[in-house]
Amino acid sequence: MEGGSNSVSNEQVQPVEQVSGDDINILVAWLYLATMEKSLHTREPIRDGQLSGGEWIREIVHGHSDRIYEAFRMERHVFLNLCDLMRARGWLKDSRFVQIDEQVGIFLSVVTHNNSNRDLCERFQHSGETISKYFNKVLKAMIKLSKEIIKPPSFDVIPQEILIDPSHKRYFKGCVGAMDGTHIDATVPVSQQIPFRGRSGRTTQNVLCICSFDMKFTFVYAGWEGSANDCRVLSAALENLQLQFPRPPPGKYYVVDLGYAALPGFLTPFRGDRYHLSEYRGNGGRPRTARELFNKKHSSLRNVIERSFGALKNRFTILRQMPPFTIRKQAFVVIACCALHNYIRDQDAMDRNFSLYGDPEYPCGPTELEVADDTMHDAPGINMLRTRIANKMARDHNMPEIS
Repeated sequence: MEGGSNSVSNEQVQPVEQVSGDDINILVAWLYLATMEKSLHTREPIRDGQLSGGEWIREIVHGHSDRIYEAFRMERHVFLNLCDLMRARGWLKDSRFVQIDEQVGIFLSVVTHNNSNRDLCERFQHSGETISKYFNKVLKAMIKLSKEIIKPPSFDVIPQEILIDPSHKRYFKGCVGAMDGTHIDATVPVSQQIPFRGRSGRTTQNVLCICSFDMKFTFVYAGWEGSANDCRVLSAALENLQLQFPRPPPGKYYVVDLGYAALPGFLTPFRGDRYHLSEYRGNGGRPRTARELFNKKHSSLRNVIERSFGALKNRFTILRQMPPFTIRKQAFVVIACCALHNYIRDQDAMDRNFSLYGDPEYPCGPTELEVADDTMHDAPGINMLRTRIANKMARDHNMPEIS
């Protein structure tokens, strides 16, 4: 037999030692365990739902109108217009696997229903990392939207809502909006919770807002600790020139509650008299003095900010139970929700949520007890304006004037 060095002859083959039955059993058992372990670690996709996130979005967009409103708390045309705006401005772009409508859908699912990352992974069939990535991208886009849509009021015109209301037209032509603070839930590390705990005992951020009489926010300042009173937050807003606080010019003012001092441009009610609309309901609820008459009409006018807060928190569940983001990111979420609030108001005058809170007599009481800062004193000029308006009301209603 010819062959190279790798050739093996019959004479070179050694006989194989006979294998016992026990060895065969051990070998079979080992092969069985190896096979079982391999089957337990077989790689297969975990996101194997019938509908991808994009397909689910398209299904509800083309389905019954109630489905998209329940999913995103806005009508179909508002959602589609919002996605088109994001694309037109270049704030969002389609990616290889996630288009703009799905990106916006992820964000809206979080802010309107406070869905967890795990829930969204199942709903949109993406990893948790992908869900977080697009939530942050859309949040940045909403902050850009806020700079366009949260705009100061016009100080040159009398608001239409005042002109068409006989009970306010004669007295509040100089009013350009309502201002107040509201407490939004905040999730804070234990070591930082003390300054964020307000009188309610919860950790919150105090958010200063101004709104127009069509319930749109014209200024939002978020991120202050819940223990800070409204006067302190306003003082900081006035001092920080970068915020460009829309301070009213002479002759114009915002209506504010007793949590603020009566400064030029900020008209407060009379202290020590009934104020909130709920106090004037039922038997004997009619105003008995010029001061009470003023307070009731002032409260009726300022009620728009309470109704705006109510509409905001009713639509965006995340504001009632904030996820454990950083404090800065939590403040951005508040601003983004206010921007969406304004956008929906512009796009859909008949929105269901706004229709609920649109009644000027809607019973929205104060969300927090007003606590004034004793270090701030009322300005004589604004006090004279308040008395002048109250006496004009008194003459119109045959009441004694304030001396």
